[in-house]
Formats: sequence, structure tokens, C-alpha cells
Amino acid sequence: MGKIISQKEASLISKEEKKKGRRVVFTNGCFDIIHRGHIELLRQAKARGDILIVGLNSDSSVGEIKGNAHPIIDEESRVVILSSIIHVDYVVIFNEKTPYSLIKMVRPDVLVKGEDWSEEEIVGRDVAGEVVRVKLVPGYSTTEIIKKIMSNFQFPISNKMSNDK
Repeated sequence: MGKIISQKEASLISKEEKKKGRRVVFTNGCFDIIHRGHIELLRQAKARGDILIVGLNSDSSVGEIKGNAHPIIDEESRVVILSSIIHVDYVVIFNEKTPYSLIKMVRPDVLVKGEDWSEEEIVGRDVAGEVVRVKLVPGYSTTEIIKKIMSNFQFPISNKMSNDK
């Protein structure tokens, strides 16, 4: 079994690891255009326990949440990138708008989200043993990166891209 697992496998792994006395940590997100802020969130999440399971929004659920222009990076690429990060033990794709059913299956000891989420907004807080909100790295968000890229173009992207062939 590799790092990219099914929801059922996530549930089984969590149960087995807890039997061994290990702390299971869960976080989730779209992880579109992975950047320093994402890495810091994952590092801090992993530091809260022994096993870090990351729930990754599927392409369809990202589109539902953020609109048709998203995700920028496709699901297959995002899962490969996430699974390559040293802090991440397992990655599970979910199709729903929220990871609530996945969190119920994993039943993490610790649920980690960024401080941009209020505790009341954190899905699965009623299931996890502990909820931790971690500080964000200022200036690092997918939205900020997209804005910065767009502000550097003085011409329509589609024209530039078609001329670059």
C-alpha cells in the first residue's frame, strides 16, 4: 500500500495505528498550487501526532466550492505532489464539499486547520479528539499567488499562451 489510499483504507489504518498507541492527525484542503503556506500547515499538523492523513478535495468538489476556474492544478497532479511531501503519511481524495464523512471514518485524535477557519466553522470538530488551528504564513495563499501572477501580465493570457507554441 502506498501513500495514496482509499477512504476505507484510511479508516483501517487509523484504527490500526490507534491500537498501537499512535496519534492520528487529519487535515484537509484543495491544495491547489501548493506553496510555502501549505507546507507549513502540513509540517505543523504532522508535529501534532504520529500519522498525518490528508483529505484532498477532488476536482469536482474544488469546482463546487471555488467555481469553474478551479482547480488550477488537476486532482491527479495534486495527489502526487501531496504524497511526495515528507510530512504527509497518507492522502485520501474525497468528492463531497466537506470531508465530514471521511473524518467520521478516520476519527482522528487531532484535526488541524489554518487559523483562517474559526473553530465553529471547522467541519468534524465534533468527531476529533482535539482541534488545532495553526498560524498562516502571511502572503502565501493560492488566491494571493494567482493575483500576483495576473498582475504581472500586461496582456490577455490566452493571446500570450497561443503565441508561445
